[in-house]
Amino acid sequence: MSLQRIIYLNGEYLPESQAKISIFDRGTLFGDAVYDVVPVLSNRFINFDNHYARLIRSLDSLSIPCPISSKQLLASLRELVMRNHLSEGVVYIQVSRGIADRDFLVEVNLTPTVFMFTQQKPLLQHPKLPGGAKLKTVPDIRWARRDIKSCNLLGQVLAKSNARDEGADEALMIESDGTITECGSSSFFIYRDQCVITRPLSRDILPGVTRNALMKLKNTHQISIEERSFCLDEVFSAEEAFLSGAASLILPVISVDNVPIGNGVAGPISKTMRENYIQFAIDSGIPTQS
Repeated sequence: MSLQRIIYLNGEYLPESQAKISIFDRGTLFGDAVYDVVPVLSNRFINFDNHYARLIRSLDSLSIPCPISSKQLLASLRELVMRNHLSEGVVYIQVSRGIADRDFLVEVNLTPTVFMFTQQKPLLQHPKLPGGAKLKTVPDIRWARRDIKSCNLLGQVLAKSNARDEGADEALMIESDGTITECGSSSFFIYRDQCVITRPLSRDILPGVTRNALMKLKNTHQISIEERSFCLDEVFSAEEAFLSGAASLILPVISVDNVPIGNGVAGPISKTMRENYIQFAIDSGIPTQS
């Protein structure tokens, strides 16, 4: 019999078959919960501090008290990674408001539910490399507070399913005014006129942690990045495009709606951005063992 994955649930480490959550948890009933995903690369937690800061920001935005400190979370992640023998992949973290009988109005003083689990994933040898990802455009039908990493992900589920059904790897979401927001689970960039372009932070998009690291790396590696809105015509005329995310790191985009981007192959800018980011991630990562 294969070994079961070990899950963290409210301070306990349990085999996944024993990790149970109440049907009255508000995360189940209302999606009243937030989550984050911490990558593990070369036995290091990548961007841990920024992932924790985003988790806190999401909780604060929903007035959910944070039940775990940064130090406690790091210790729990280390224990979870050790028990699951994870050297490369991600750790998923979810915090819900807690358990109460179903009512839209929130009871006070609920105890948040916290669970975490590991997923083994090839980050360095992504399945879409050395080629790149194909995107399919879809209308952005998500709620108005996309800057909160909420568990309300039905819009992304539908977008990604639509993309898959059309033979694409990821969805590229577009506002009703024609501007690009982001991908289903990643930030989106184009490269044209010697400049990387991405949508500016606002309530319209998630503040990607990998995106944030790229914005800082632009000074170190002298890469020009402009934050502004852009439409699909600029995507089709771009020399390159790429996306960024916790598990994808930096992934070239080779086509959108079956239209090749640039030469239809991974370009030098996206390759450079990926190499620079991976080196930064490993150098600045926190060891998974104390």
